[in-house]
Amino acid sequence: MNQSAARAKRSEENCEGCPEEQVPILRGPQDRWVDGLLLDHTEGQSFLTEAFKVILEEVLTKGTDVNEKVCEWRDPAELQLLLDLELREDGEARERLVQRVRDVAAYSVKTSHPRFFNQLFAGVDYHALAGRFLTEALNTSQYTYEVAPVFVLMEDVVLSQLRLLVGWGDGDGLFCPGGSAANMYAMNVARYRAFPQVKLKGMWSIPRLAIFTSQESHYSVAKAASFLGIGLESVFLVKVNQRGQMVQEDLVEKIELAKSQGAVPLLVSATSGTTVQGAFDPLDVIADICEKHDLWMHVDAAWGGSVLFSRKHRHLMKGIERADSVTWNPHKMLLTGLQCSAFLLKDTTNLLKHCHCANASYLFQQDKFYDVSLDTGDKSIQCGRKVDCLKLWLMWKAVGTRGLEERVDRAFENTSYLVDKMKKREGFQLLNEQPEFVNVCFWFIPPSLRGKENMKDYQERLSKVAPVIKERMVREGSMMVGYQPQSRRVNFFRMVVLSPEISLQDMDFFLNEIERLGVDL
Repeated sequence: MNQSAARAKRSEENCEGCPEEQVPILRGPQDRWVDGLLLDHTEGQSFLTEAFKVILEEVLTKGTDVNEKVCEWRDPAELQLLLDLELREDGEARERLVQRVRDVAAYSVKTSHPRFFNQLFAGVDYHALAGRFLTEALNTSQYTYEVAPVFVLMEDVVLSQLRLLVGWGDGDGLFCPGGSAANMYAMNVARYRAFPQVKLKGMWSIPRLAIFTSQESHYSVAKAASFLGIGLESVFLVKVNQRGQMVQEDLVEKIELAKSQGAVPLLVSATSGTTVQGAFDPLDVIADICEKHDLWMHVDAAWGGSVLFSRKHRHLMKGIERADSVTWNPHKMLLTGLQCSAFLLKDTTNLLKHCHCANASYLFQQDKFYDVSLDTGDKSIQCGRKVDCLKLWLMWKAVGTRGLEERVDRAFENTSYLVDKMKKREGFQLLNEQPEFVNVCFWFIPPSLRGKENMKDYQERLSKVAPVIKERMVREGSMMVGYQPQSRRVNFFRMVVLSPEISLQDMDFFLNEIERLGVDL
């Protein structure tokens, strides 16, 4: 019996003996009539219980087991048929819905698997996961104290602690939907501070602006300039050295170039942990240049910010306290789960709110019975805003600051182990002999190409190695690791070592698997 038939049968049973015009509003504590349709909460809760069993079994047990596959690859046409994606007029029975949940779990990539090295996030923290479940169940919006009292206070505490790690005793900030959005916030606030009239009068009221960032910075800096109307041609890309760090002399030259073109230098976006090489720009030097030219200094530390937890490695971000704003994604190295992105500000003048507020009277009434400064929603460009602080707060409470420090330090230790092993194996060529962070970039040179670097088509043939190995590993489901070209470098692998669930055996497996999949190329 499908759900529609079941509802109809229950309707007849419940109305037995009732006058025709009388419709019971409430039959029991869990069954309600809405527009003549019975919503059976007991049935919904039963489905939820069964769905959770599937999640625990398929995602959190099998999905973290090295003996299971990282992914069960299917080509798009086949996958579409397997999933039965069609949406129909009538609902499906619970048994079929549970199977749908099982299918989704089975054919999705297991990003918590110890051999998932593909992105700048991996692994699972169960305290954070509990926070994610609770966030979804409570289903509130982080804009006013009246609908999110717990989370307004919680967000303030978590942001304050992150700012302290940066080196600021006070400041501002908010959680936002990803590091790209946080970088856009930085650019918008910097523009508003320099030219507050832009909020009312628009871009015609201000001069052409110039943004400066490294050649290896995240593409979101360029996207933010485009989105905000500053323009891609106003983004000046600063040269990097061999390790991917911004070259200070070229930054100065680019600032002078922008001025010569009639542009007003506005913001330098430095990077702490570039996406590919994991490079850290020299923040103290950049801060000196920003102070000299009166520029807003933003640091995109979405990837590398978590080194601030480590007393051993926080030197990589020396000078971070001199920045005006910082992007930091705990959902990456700290494993809070997607998404958890903080935009942090040194400013204490309420610049963030002044820049973005719209003073909607139906949300932000000024005569409420509590302190209306707790209604933080007008700081955001969003109205509805997801609660992203709970998962980080719950995880931090569970393991403590020292536990998070150990997590960061272990990632560095695993990286050192992998690099040492690579150096002793034939066929592995590192971009940098000693990576600065936990990004290990390398080429695998198959036997057919070893010692043939001077061949005319060597680079072309080498560029085809990584894509073939990647396809083979994904189709087998043995592991996942990313590759890319960069500048004049042909395709190379980027191995990201961050999950605390990774063992030394997983590192050895990785090397052996690359060799196995590429030895015949």
